[in-house]
Amino acid sequence: MSIKEETSKCRSKMDKTVEYLTKELHGVRTGRASTALIDYIKIDYYGSQTDLKDIAAISVSDATQLVVKPYDPSSKNDIVKGLESADLGLNPQSEGDVIRINIPAPSTERRQQLIAQVKKMSEESRITIRNERRDAMKHIESLVKDKTNATSEDDGKHAKNDIESMTKKHISKIDIMCETKSTEIKTI
Repeated sequence: MSIKEETSKCRSKMDKTVEYLTKELHGVRTGRASTALIDYIKIDYYGSQTDLKDIAAISVSDATQLVVKPYDPSSKNDIVKGLESADLGLNPQSEGDVIRINIPAPSTERRQQLIAQVKKMSEESRITIRNERRDAMKHIESLVKDKTNATSEDDGKHAKNDIESMTKKHISKIDIMCETKSTEIKTI
């Protein structure tokens, strides 16, 4: 593998980490109803763990209520169980062929817990980014040490600098996302 390929692979992995964190942060409850809050909740559907969005239509009926309409009406009880066990503090109400979920404004204590959860998710993402950097740096060092290929020490230094700047850029994105979500949770 060349230095360019290694740098590109590292950038791709870092981008995926930031993308994953974005999805995770959308699922953190604020006080407004958002379908992202429950899209990826796993439901035991015929023996396999399935995302809720794949087995039901999810919509926002007003600012504080979500409506879940299962595609298969027989799965309604499984969906209710999955929502209750998701540890989001939600209380799904079954009405006919739909499930209504009221999203209450979180208490001050719950907001602090949510902010701590956001910070923990962000730190895990930072660690993942740093691990990608470490792996890429090791690989570049081994390419430079390996005299069978035409990789110079200067090329290795440039690649390491590129990876370092990529790392800083991705970590600053994570910091901004964490701060934005924390502020959103505080202001509700």
